[in-house]
Amino acid sequence: MRLLVTGACGYKGSVLVPKLLAAGHTVLAYDIQWFGQFLPAHENLTVVQGDVRSFDVALLDGIDAIIHLASVANDPCGDLDPKLTWEISALATMQLADNAARAGIKRFIYASSGSVYGVKEEEQVTEDLELLPISEYNKTKMVAERVMLSYADQMCVQIVRPATVCGVSPRMRLDVSVNMLTMQAIKNGKITVFGGEQVRPNIHIDDIARLYMFLLDNPQVTGVYNAGFENLKIIEIAERIAEKIPCEIEVTPSNDPRSYRVNSDRILAAGFKPEKSVDDAITEVIAAYQRRDLMDEDRWYNLRWMENMNQSA
Repeated sequence: MRLLVTGACGYKGSVLVPKLLAAGHTVLAYDIQWFGQFLPAHENLTVVQGDVRSFDVALLDGIDAIIHLASVANDPCGDLDPKLTWEISALATMQLADNAARAGIKRFIYASSGSVYGVKEEEQVTEDLELLPISEYNKTKMVAERVMLSYADQMCVQIVRPATVCGVSPRMRLDVSVNMLTMQAIKNGKITVFGGEQVRPNIHIDDIARLYMFLLDNPQVTGVYNAGFENLKIIEIAERIAEKIPCEIEVTPSNDPRSYRVNSDRILAAGFKPEKSVDDAITEVIAAYQRRDLMDEDRWYNLRWMENMNQSA
């Protein structure tokens, strides 16, 4: 297929796009490139630097399917500039969906977030529970989901609510829990855990990329799907890291008791199976650092990088 991938140069996109190319697809990679561009050159890859808020509709000519990853990622970055977050993560999604429908594109995969549920007491957070988002980031994702579902009679709409992603990417992120704690252990010989009893759902970056490809191959799998296969306490993540790299674990009080769990039985029942784990991600981050393929740099921390951009703008 000929695919448009927005946010293609991001953490997930930088892993997904090479997999799509290897599977024989032609990819138009669209990204503002705030954090750089790490995609390998390929005869079936076209990279366009651009802002989804001013997307050129002509780029949709000949496109068979859209994988829409572009957004302002995570709560702190969303709170940094709420107006920007709404424009990119909600309004631009609505415009892209409308333009795709007008262009006759029949496939649209949207990357939402497992955080749209807000804080839930239920042990099993399924797709049917009420959404009670609490941050600007969560709210824009919920609104964008509703927008996408309103086009379900015009195109195949597939919405993924990923858990926290972990593992190595050419465009790395060290501000997500597993990666961040692993880097702390490597550099400081010590992991600082705030609270520790909070539960976080996790998914390996290779599995979330494979899930988008699974949806491409299975247009009958429509609607909304959770994607998180290991619900772990933060302290459990720290202990798993300590098993692989000797380090001290310091637990300090936290004023953030929020726990997020997700149940992903629906996507499992549709035929998708994860292949990697949090343990794999930890091992891979350590190995990448030891090979000097990965350094602890500001650009791998979204909030730090965006604050620097704002100060220099």
